[in-house]
Amino acid sequence: MKTILLLVFTSLLWTQNNDGNTANTKTTTKIINETEARNMKTVETFIEAVNSRDKETVKKLVHPDYIQHNPFIPTGREAFINLFPVLEEHNTYAETVRIFADGDFVVLHNIWHNATPFGAQKMVSFDVLRIDENGLIAEHWDALTPFVEETASGRSQTDGPTTITEVDKKEANKALARSIIEDVLMGKNPSKITEYISSEKYHQHNPEIKDGLSGIVEAVEYLTTQNNMFQYKKIHKILGAGNFVLTISSGEWSGKEQVFYDLFRFEDNKAVEHWDVIQPIPTENLANENTMFGF
Repeated sequence: MKTILLLVFTSLLWTQNNDGNTANTKTTTKIINETEARNMKTVETFIEAVNSRDKETVKKLVHPDYIQHNPFIPTGREAFINLFPVLEEHNTYAETVRIFADGDFVVLHNIWHNATPFGAQKMVSFDVLRIDENGLIAEHWDALTPFVEETASGRSQTDGPTTITEVDKKEANKALARSIIEDVLMGKNPSKITEYISSEKYHQHNPEIKDGLSGIVEAVEYLTTQNNMFQYKKIHKILGAGNFVLTISSGEWSGKEQVFYDLFRFEDNKAVEHWDVIQPIPTENLANENTMFGF
């Protein structure tokens, strides 16, 4: 596929709920090749179809043997479509705040409205979709957490920049994100934190942590006194586009196995912003055996 250097792809994603109301989400991104641009468009169209319960479009876009990693949803395309009556009953729809592609994978940062079928009236999720060689959506991973109205930093779990920059630094920023997880969160070399995270500006979207390095230190000190510090054990996937990098890890917190989705935004070789979703990994009442990983 012909490479397009610094192609600017601006997408207006208009999502409709089942009452015909319109939610407008503007996502501006920079894409570096046609394959990634096409994959993003496929996923945007898929989200529109899910929001409008358009079964025929979903059938055109999704592989019949769609592999589902959400532990509470059965695997397969038809099983997913069978959820539409529940979504329609509650008027559940997704608002996409961020979207980017890394090869065959497309990452979405979503707000789910009227989301009681997922656990709360309003939920925040990271969704990852894999596009196969035929351009069909073949696999899905996600993690969800309730939306918190009042946060320690005053920032929401989803607000902040959406524009992708530093396209030429994609791999370098992915390496920096790996270092943050391994050295800081896994404890291999925590003294390097100032090499990876800006001491001048660090906008925090975890609802329990304040802005800046001081916010991280304060949170770590508190969790340590409670004998409840996050324990990151394994990185399963790192996906990025320019200045945005998503890491997907597993570990323990609050006495439970957890999946950690961490999205970092980088500027000039330092992390300057962080969003996350932390979800307990269930072990009972599973709808499939695919696990929340298996990348």
